[in-house]
Amino acid sequence: MDNLSHAQRQRLAFIDFSLQYFGQVSRQDLINKFATGLAAATRDFQSYKTLAPTNMRLVHQTKCYHRLPEFKALFSHEPEAILHGLAKGFGDGLSHPVKPSAVCIDAIQLIHPNTDIIAALMRAIQAKQALAIEYVSVSSGNKPREIVPHALVNNGQRWHVRAFDRANQLFTDFVVTRIKSAVLSDASVKYLENCENDKYWQQEIELELIPHPSLAHPEAIELDYQMENQRLMLTCRASLAGYLLRQWSVDCSAKHKITSGVCQLALANHQVLSQIEHLAIVPGAQS
Repeated sequence: MDNLSHAQRQRLAFIDFSLQYFGQVSRQDLINKFATGLAAATRDFQSYKTLAPTNMRLVHQTKCYHRLPEFKALFSHEPEAILHGLAKGFGDGLSHPVKPSAVCIDAIQLIHPNTDIIAALMRAIQAKQALAIEYVSVSSGNKPREIVPHALVNNGQRWHVRAFDRANQLFTDFVVTRIKSAVLSDASVKYLENCENDKYWQQEIELELIPHPSLAHPEAIELDYQMENQRLMLTCRASLAGYLLRQWSVDCSAKHKITSGVCQLALANHQVLSQIEHLAIVPGAQS
């Protein structure tokens, strides 16, 4: 590894990342990512195979290299860089620890999920397969579950996976840090468990936010949120709207009754609440 150029390390890290988080990678993926030629891509895969002979095998039917069960990552990827890369697109091929600034302080965040759990979830999502997980819930404790995941989401406080829960026969959210183990299930995925049948995920709604009526100087909030005509219009999935309204402390009571100063925003189109999931976490929604 020490004798490799930085450019080659980037390409090998991309192969490593793709195998770990997507379960497969092809020479065309490498060519598309790094604008390299076919011969160069072939050499990179040969180099990777030499360094990690038990990490992948070529499946001629798919023309892809597939991850083997004995896979051991060649590169160490930081959780924050991984999640950012999965959400925004894999960057330069190498994930580095984020060095904090002494003069620009970001918000304190919860612990990032275990990278092996992220990888298992992503491979299941990519392959459209079910997962057998060990999950610790606040209400029922540690229990084995079978889920069919279709998306990883940062809800503003933590990462969760959107999935069909086979025990309760519905689509719901599982906090990723509470998953202790995850392995692919042999059970085939049924049509009703597919993402397209997740009603709240598929439905997009529009939220109309205004400065809270109790504020003496609403212009300050208009500036904070770059409002136009004292309004901020947001479109989001019905399954995620509740998290947004909670994170932004939006007063969703019928007559904007929360006057303690906690809420600086209010929901103008109150009727939209009937379309969103997770009403219990939305400020004032059930008052």
